[in-house]
Amino acid sequence: MGGRRLHAVPDRERRAHRHPAEQPLHRSRHRVTVVAPQAYEADRTHTLSMDVVAQMGDLGLFGLPFPEEYGGQGGDYMALGIAIEALGRVDQSIAITLEAGVSLGAMPIYRFGTEEQRRELLPDLLAGRALAGFGLTEPEAGSDAGATRTTARLDGDEWVIDGSKQFITNSGTPITRFVTVTAVTGNENGRKEISTIIVPNGTPGFTVEAPYDKVGWNASDTHPLTFDGARVPAGNLLGERGSGFRSFLSILDEGRIAIAALSTGAAEGCLEAAVEYAKSRTIFGAALSTRQNAQFTLARMRARVHTARLAWHHAARLRDAGKPFAEAAAIAKLVGGEAAMDNARDATQIFGGNGFMNEFPVGRHYRDSKILEIGEGTTEVQLLVIARGLGLAG
Repeated sequence: MGGRRLHAVPDRERRAHRHPAEQPLHRSRHRVTVVAPQAYEADRTHTLSMDVVAQMGDLGLFGLPFPEEYGGQGGDYMALGIAIEALGRVDQSIAITLEAGVSLGAMPIYRFGTEEQRRELLPDLLAGRALAGFGLTEPEAGSDAGATRTTARLDGDEWVIDGSKQFITNSGTPITRFVTVTAVTGNENGRKEISTIIVPNGTPGFTVEAPYDKVGWNASDTHPLTFDGARVPAGNLLGERGSGFRSFLSILDEGRIAIAALSTGAAEGCLEAAVEYAKSRTIFGAALSTRQNAQFTLARMRARVHTARLAWHHAARLRDAGKPFAEAAAIAKLVGGEAAMDNARDATQIFGGNGFMNEFPVGRHYRDSKILEIGEGTTEVQLLVIARGLGLAG
């Protein structure tokens, strides 16, 4: 792009593509035999398993909703959501790695990139040989993404970028190839002109700072980024100049469906663990599962999972059919995030003292699930989107 190629990660033999309809069975086996056993140690050591990422790439998970001409599986967002939900049941860090790799890493290139950018960047991203970050959030620009302060100015045939980003997923892994960043590139009628620019890792002036010490998602790769006179070719502009804010809002709408699927998986993982524990735990001479208060708690947890799944399935179907889905995505993320957090709390209570121990999955879900009410749009932002759909917002 623009005369400066992004260095590709060495190729690795891929397994034969499977039809998307066959994928759930394979994803389920992968989740149980590969992802779950490593989840505790990965969380404890704050380490993203690149071997798991590679295996997800071999299975074609990163390419699920993309056309085969770019190395994708020819599936849709429903197929992606099913994969993310399955992973979220046992390891949210791995699930968000896939979600961000697709929704925030590859999807902007596919949706808004030139044909040259697609041909150059998508094959490695869709095969899991490379990852990319999504640089939107800043210290003073979170929910109010329009408050972006990072700037980019043209100097000859190069963009010169200054500013910072925070909470950027997949930005510092060994296979991270680039980040796409929103930056103010000018002013039009007193309003900021926000554009999106591809910044390859290793660009002088671009620094991936030390990883965060987070409450949850400890095995997910998350860093702050700084730009100090970072120069990239003018051809690294992604989409039309000035369209960055609008483009990334549409990307977030899609991402909310995927986060809702992850949330549903987390909620179901908590339910499954709590049911199993309640059946095996003896209290006052009988299994905890025979106590009506425990039964009612588990029944409410089951209802939350069911409702959350219906919500994200509905949003995904609208998106895949090419129909308006922003409000449905907001509802799905709202319902899913609350289901995950509520089920994590209830499952921890069912486990009692054991639920407070990180070695039990519900303890990890309890820490992990709070971000599902914050990331890719807070609960309050989802409520605002829904209110606008009702014609209530000014």
